[in-house]
Parts: sequence; C-alpha cells; structure tokens
Amino acid sequence: MIELQNVRYSYDDNPFIDNLSLAFAKGKITAIIGPNGSGKSTLLKLSSRLLSPRAGRVLLNERDVNQIKNKHFAQEVAVLLQYNHPSRMTVENYVMAGRYPYQSLLTQVTRKDKDIVNQVMKHMGCDIFRRRHVNTLSGGERQRVYLAMALAQSTDIIFLDEPTTFLDINVSCEIMELIARLNRELGKTIIMVLHDLNLALNYSDSILLMQKGRVVAHDSAEMIIQNSYLDKVFDIKTRCFTAEGKKYYCFDWMGSVYSEEKSKGGD
Repeated sequence: MIELQNVRYSYDDNPFIDNLSLAFAKGKITAIIGPNGSGKSTLLKLSSRLLSPRAGRVLLNERDVNQIKNKHFAQEVAVLLQYNHPSRMTVENYVMAGRYPYQSLLTQVTRKDKDIVNQVMKHMGCDIFRRRHVNTLSGGERQRVYLAMALAQSTDIIFLDEPTTFLDINVSCEIMELIARLNRELGKTIIMVLHDLNLALNYSDSILLMQKGRVVAHDSAEMIIQNSYLDKVFDIKTRCFTAEGKKYYCFDWMGSVYSEEKSKGGD
C-alpha cells in the first residue's frame, strides 16, 4: 500500500509540506479535501510519484517508489489527472493506451490486451461509442473513457485528481457511482482529490482533510462531521437532521446536503 514517511516538500525554497507521515487504507476509497491551496494535489502527486519529496520517503508495499522501474510502478499504480484538451484518438485506441506498461517497442497488441480493453470499456459503459473520437464526446462520456483507460492498466491502486470537475451534478453522481463500483466490485484502492464536500462525504470510506500543507484530520466521514473539522477549516456551520429514516448534514454556506442510511448495512 502507499505510505508516506516524514515527507517534506517546498515550492521555491518555501516550506509547504513538512514532516508528513500517513498511510492510505488498502481496498478503500479515500477522498483528499481542503480549501484551495491546502496541498491536496501536491499530496496526490507526491503519493503517485509525479513529484519527488525533498526529504522523507514514499513507499509502495514497503518499497521506496524511487527504486521501482517506471513500467513496474505503472503496473501497480494508475494516475488520472484532470484533462482539459480531449484527444482526437478513437475511444478504443485511447483506452488501449492504458496497456502500455505491459508492452514494448518490439511487441504488438496481444489478444489479452484486446480482451482487457473490451472488458473495461463495457464495465465503464463506453463500448457503445468505441469508434468515436474522444474530442467529440460529452464531458461525462469522456470521463468514462478516462476511467476505462486507467482501469485498463490493471492496477490495484488508482489515483484520481478531481474526477468530477466541470461536470453537471447528475453526471458527477454518475461518475462517482462508477468509481464506487471499481472499489466495490473489483477491489480497487481509490485515492482521489475532490472539491465537492457532498460527493466526498457520500462516496468515501475515509476523508483526509488538509489545510496549509498539513493534515488536519484523517478519519471516517462520520467522525469528521462529529468533531466539527469541516466547520473549522471551511468556516462553515454543519447541521444535522433526520428525515424519513435518513440522516442529513446541511452546510449553511450553500445549503448543500448529503445523506446516509441510518440503518446498518444500507448501500
């Protein structure tokens, strides 16, 4: 699993993240949240080897990530960043690019590669537009394709940076349901940066709350709420009420709510 030990990182010699240690839970969904500039994306990039710490270590299954070859690391960890310029590749070819850790300059696409790509496109619901170009798709359709490409890497761990950015609320929920399925049905460990508190609280097993480059709290959504961490970090008031057997939390700053089943064992 991914673990950070005494990690330090700075921008332009100005300390930003200092002596940070944490571990992400295997087989769970963790949402990294916090105000703008709190260090969410920096933490994600440090954890996924897109940035190198100035001090400390990042471990993957107890191995220093800097000692793992690029292709071997890509067979263990998939990283999906925000996409602003959709590709002109066909959907099928784009998803096939996720198989690069298992290929070389001398090898052709194998039957196994094709079978995996077909399977993940079906799983993500994008097989019906496999021959279309990615840049002709809607935002929600493109996000399905991006997730399919990450899934095609056949990794145990998937990092996602703002997977619902620029999407309508109904499409955002649809994408989050797909992400939850990757965790629930395939056992993927999902670590994602989210701005939307409602989605983070609804779809995560664990919340990692950041502020000014440090971790304020790393706990379940319920404990984050109970200890008023959101109130303190975001300067909001979180209120709780129950209606029709469900528990609701209301954020005064925008009137948003999320709900969870009150009874045990609810989905």
